Amino acid sequence: MRKAIRHWLLLAALHAPCAALADPIADFYRGRTLDLTVPGSPGGDYDLRARMVSRHLGRHIPGQPQIVVRNMPGGIGIAAGNHLANAAARDGSVLTIVFQNMPVLQAIGAPGIQFDARAFNWIGNTTDGPNVINSWHTTGITKIDQVFQQELVVGASGTGSSGYIYPAAMNALLGTKFRIVGGYPGGNEINLAMEKGEVGGRGSNSWASWKSGHPHWIRDKKIHLLAQVALKRAPDLPDVPLMHELAKTEEDRQVLTFLSADMGIARAFATTPGAPPERVAALRKAFADMLRDPAFIEETTKIQMEISPSTGEEAQRVAASMLDMPANVIAKAKRLIEGPSK
Repeated sequence: MRKAIRHWLLLAALHAPCAALADPIADFYRGRTLDLTVPGSPGGDYDLRARMVSRHLGRHIPGQPQIVVRNMPGGIGIAAGNHLANAAARDGSVLTIVFQNMPVLQAIGAPGIQFDARAFNWIGNTTDGPNVINSWHTTGITKIDQVFQQELVVGASGTGSSGYIYPAAMNALLGTKFRIVGGYPGGNEINLAMEKGEVGGRGSNSWASWKSGHPHWIRDKKIHLLAQVALKRAPDLPDVPLMHELAKTEEDRQVLTFLSADMGIARAFATTPGAPPERVAALRKAFADMLRDPAFIEETTKIQMEISPSTGEEAQRVAASMLDMPANVIAKAKRLIEGPSK
């Protein structure tokens, strides 16, 4: 009997370390391929950032899964948001880089939205730098003051995109004379339209994207920055006004601030609602570890991609705060975005 007891105790001791070392997170992700969806077309800043993250994030996730980027343009980002909320597996195996204006569109009740941005599990944000409205050098417009006097044609994607919303709001509240040409599938196409003279500027683009993707345009003064969209001026754009600083009334300032608040999730990543909390925590830690990875830092430095990150928890708070804005502010923003015919 004693011999049998010793035998079972020995077996238990041999198996104990294996049990102690078991890692359910690593077991889930090991050998798996994660989908990382991009709401826009290839080549834009969202796409470039997603592909950069796909090359580094997997090393920091337990089990070191592969990450594959899939472009899912459509509905100015709504298609990808709906996919994340309703079609993607709710197990932490699908990520999306979320278009920053999704909470704004949800708040105003934009058609087609079948998600709640508060329910996304936000993983982290790569930059909170401003968006900018710019002119092309051939227009002769170099300052926002000129757009109060003469028309500037700017390119955008759909009517719910930031490239449409910002100049439309400035027209209605400030009296600028932007004429917005929509329907472009992505930023690359708008840039080509500027070069060909189809449009005289962009209604919105990330300042970080200009610096990383077209630094020669900045150096050679091919583009002129007219206004920043953010809650604070970028340190390297001290003389370019913030959109909400141009407001003439307090309510207008609040509306333009509401439209600017999404810069806190300018290039943020999220996984599905309902993903297991322990996997969400692991993805958030992996994202934070990636940002400190020398290989990641080396690549971002090499391609001059600006990284001014914030955590998944911070991104979660930003998304929720935008949806909790005062009703009168959201109502006025809704009227501006939808236009006078609504």
